[in-house]
Amino acid sequence: MTQKIHPTAFVHEGAKLGENVEVGAYSVIGPNVEVGNNTKIYSHVLIEGHTTIGENNKFFQFCSIGAEPQDLSYKGEPTKTVIGDNNVFREYVSVHRGTLKDNQITKIGSNCLLMAKAHVGHDAIVGNNVILVNSCNLAGHVKIGDRSILGGGTNISQFVTLGRGSYIGGASAIDRDIPDFCTAYGNRVKLKGINIIGLRRQGYDKAVISEFVDFYRTMESSALSPRAFVDHEELMEEYKGNELVTEMREFIRKSEIGIAPFVK
Repeated sequence: MTQKIHPTAFVHEGAKLGENVEVGAYSVIGPNVEVGNNTKIYSHVLIEGHTTIGENNKFFQFCSIGAEPQDLSYKGEPTKTVIGDNNVFREYVSVHRGTLKDNQITKIGSNCLLMAKAHVGHDAIVGNNVILVNSCNLAGHVKIGDRSILGGGTNISQFVTLGRGSYIGGASAIDRDIPDFCTAYGNRVKLKGINIIGLRRQGYDKAVISEFVDFYRTMESSALSPRAFVDHEELMEEYKGNELVTEMREFIRKSEIGIAPFVK
């Protein structure tokens, strides 16, 4: 083991630190914490609770990870926080552990960037390659799909799901689901279109993207609700070979709180 722990830091004897872990001045690591190899914890960081952290993560000063949830029903149960690899948590980021109301886990994937003052509430699930810009707030039970980007100051209500590849404009307030690959903005949030740039970056064929955009615009202009539209087999027939359309169709069908309205 080649750990580097500052003399003013407190690491509980029950904590498990991997190789090449650094712990900065005045940071506190609790007894049920596991930290993977090559993770760097800067000064004044608190990591507590039953928290498991993967490899090559960075926690900047004043982060609070694995703290008790802001939920009045929580009575000290040993719920968990699970974090993947290669994430960056900037100043004042807070991540709260899960509750018994859900799967008892708050989970963050790998290769994510959480900028200063972002908050991930209890039982939230954040996918891989997600960016939360400064001061984003995820309420309890929120789910964020892979490669989503949330503009600064965005607030998301409980139980909302953002599909993968979604792009949210800054200072948005989200109280409805956002389907895969959609852009959206506003208070309350409205769907603005398809995240074409994000799809190109992921290597999707131009013809597939073009057909997907056509599907979105047809659904947007239809007198039918999105749920009724995707359940209409005749309308969906010409798009049945498009994987992006298929994914969005299933997302809309599964949405329990309904998707955000279109911009008019």
